[in-house]
Amino acid sequence: MDRPPDTRRFDGAALQSFAQGLLERAGMPADKAAVVAEILIEGDLLGHETHGLQLLSGYLEDIGSGAMMTQGEPQVVADQGAALTWDGRRLPGPWLMLQAIDAACERALRLGIGAVVVRHSHHIAALAPYARRVAERGMVLLLMTSAPSGGSVAPYGGTRALFSPSPIGVGIPTGGQPILVDVSTSITTNGLTSLLAREGRRLPGPWLMDEHGTATDDPTVAVAPRRGTLLPLGGMDAGHKGYGLGLMVEALTAGLAGHGRSDPGARFGATLFVQVLDPAAFGGAPAFAGQMDWIVDRCHENPPLDPARPVRLPGERGLALRREQLAQGVVRLNARIVQALARWSSQLDVPLPPAL
Repeated sequence: MDRPPDTRRFDGAALQSFAQGLLERAGMPADKAAVVAEILIEGDLLGHETHGLQLLSGYLEDIGSGAMMTQGEPQVVADQGAALTWDGRRLPGPWLMLQAIDAACERALRLGIGAVVVRHSHHIAALAPYARRVAERGMVLLLMTSAPSGGSVAPYGGTRALFSPSPIGVGIPTGGQPILVDVSTSITTNGLTSLLAREGRRLPGPWLMDEHGTATDDPTVAVAPRRGTLLPLGGMDAGHKGYGLGLMVEALTAGLAGHGRSDPGARFGATLFVQVLDPAAFGGAPAFAGQMDWIVDRCHENPPLDPARPVRLPGERGLALRREQLAQGVVRLNARIVQALARWSSQLDVPLPPAL
């Protein structure tokens, strides 16, 4: 599964202005548009190609159809101090996420823990950008999201789709750069599977299951009219682990929010669980940093299987890629994404910045 080499380089500031301009022209207020554009671009900066500006076309389509709302604020459903529940009213996911993070961080600073559950959010893009923001505040983030309307992952031992890939994000502060965990409870994602199917490529391993229960690396088995599914994390051999994690995500998102797969009718949107913990309220920030820095050092010192590929911490490669691009003032995009953005540029009359 080699990445296609056809990439383009764009000035970062110009690309931010362009993406924000498209969203504003589609009807999104400037403050929300700026946040959504920033989070999508950070996805590309961190190397999350399927969860960066590739998502912008779908967001613009949803604004036009009314599937994404652009005006107003989330509705407070319940507020119990450390626990807050919102109805996101299908507002832009990245903007809602940053609002939820701010609320959770404020409560964590006062109470040690702050948790925000959101139902009816729009898609929130990659999780790593949020994990970075919280960890750089010196706090721990635990983030989970599920899509009640989407089913592409079968329960372990079954053959019919039920769950969404339901990713988990974790941000952990250290004395150096943060640890950023951004993983799905399935062995692969819908975005990558769809991308490889469109490009006629295969997955690196048998990460899918066809409708007959056979594991395969062919992504087209998950494309209609086929009824294949994504395998849970652990695959055919140890998928009970991903299955268990998926059930945990369902409980903390759909269960706590009171909105999920059991609801009748349209179940559009994402359901979110955001929890922030302040280490100062537990064993203390210095003790937390000491423990995590020791672990980081031992991981880096661990003898690697391949001397050319030393042990890394989650998020390390993405943060290095982000630093490299920011230092150059550029964002690298696959030509396929550029082509999709060019169509919206023409449609909404927002000039696409020239490639460098």
